[in-house]
Amino acid sequence: MQNGEHPGVKDALKKAGTYGPDVDLDDYKVGSSDTGRIDDLEKADETTKDLMVNVGVVADESERDGSIIFIDNGMSHCSNKTEDGVELMSTRDAVAKYDWLKDYFWKAMDPEKDKFTAKTYLEESDGYFIRVKKGYHAKNPVQTCMLLKNKNTMQNLHNIIIVEEDASLEIITGCTTDRHANNALHIGVSEIYVKDGGSLSFSMIHNWGSDTVVRPRTACILGKDAKYVNNYVILNPVGTLQSFPVTYLNGEGASCKYNTICLAHKDSNIDTGGAVVMNAPYTSAEIMSRSLNKGGKMIARGRLSGNAEKVKAHLECRSIVLEDGGLTLAVPELESTVADVEMTHEAAVGKIDRDQIEYLMSRGLTEDDAVSMIVRGFLVGGIKGLPENLKREIDDAVEKANLGN
Repeated sequence: MQNGEHPGVKDALKKAGTYGPDVDLDDYKVGSSDTGRIDDLEKADETTKDLMVNVGVVADESERDGSIIFIDNGMSHCSNKTEDGVELMSTRDAVAKYDWLKDYFWKAMDPEKDKFTAKTYLEESDGYFIRVKKGYHAKNPVQTCMLLKNKNTMQNLHNIIIVEEDASLEIITGCTTDRHANNALHIGVSEIYVKDGGSLSFSMIHNWGSDTVVRPRTACILGKDAKYVNNYVILNPVGTLQSFPVTYLNGEGASCKYNTICLAHKDSNIDTGGAVVMNAPYTSAEIMSRSLNKGGKMIARGRLSGNAEKVKAHLECRSIVLEDGGLTLAVPELESTVADVEMTHEAAVGKIDRDQIEYLMSRGLTEDDAVSMIVRGFLVGGIKGLPENLKREIDDAVEKANLGN
């Protein structure tokens, strides 16, 4: 039994997260695993399709190499067009199929980290398993969707991603809440492994309810010359969200980039960021955060740790305050245990320049359109390499946010 491997995990059920407000897990019931099957996404009900589209997950899979949909705690859909190169299945099925998976199962993430990892471990939670086979380069993205559909529900999932040697993949993950899922809790534990020469682009788009509690837990381990890009976007109201993924660059020449784009609406409490630990020579990292505050609480954290010679890294946190009454906090951290490193950081909090707005208005734009244009440029202009589909999602979200008012 896995539970015998970590004797302190039951005690960890009382351990609050390092950041973010505490959560009483007893306020939620574990979500059902029997949530019905969706064989064809285009034949899903319109509500489900609308929820998926709002987080970048499309029913038309012609430009997707595979799809996985979880509703509450049950896998409702799994399709794969590239079985020769990519494996998609539930975590439970993968553990049953591959004895070697024990070398990855709860190895990147410590189940005793806090109450959220402990709960997921003790529940032996299901989730998705994605494996890209050695030397395979996926042509199209794989998409996953985590959907909460019932009120007072806890969605706790354990995902494992393995990109083998010299392979590459793009994953688009959309997480969202049905309008009936009041007072729900999402816990997503993800363990990611990118082996020597592998490459992974992992884009997350979140669209929760105004009272949803969100606690993702992610750890990633990179081998020699591996590359990992983590894009995270939340531009809609959320109750409380706290996320701090950690990536370990354990192979020489590995590189990692975090791009975070957030909008804190009134009454939203967002505490997000990430850490990169550079344990091998010639590794590099970049953490870029762009946030807007419209009266909520917005904390942007970033930590770079250099533990080997010849590492190079940069951290940047920038925020625009659109309305009074909220809190904006940037927390950049640099730490090093060796002398021969190059690490920098910068942080800035401010408002939109009125001269910019008036200039655009003089060119024929309304004030609302001028503000939206400036915000779009701020969110994506300083971040290189964002996928085009992600830029479109950001444009749509900015349009809906009515930032000029």
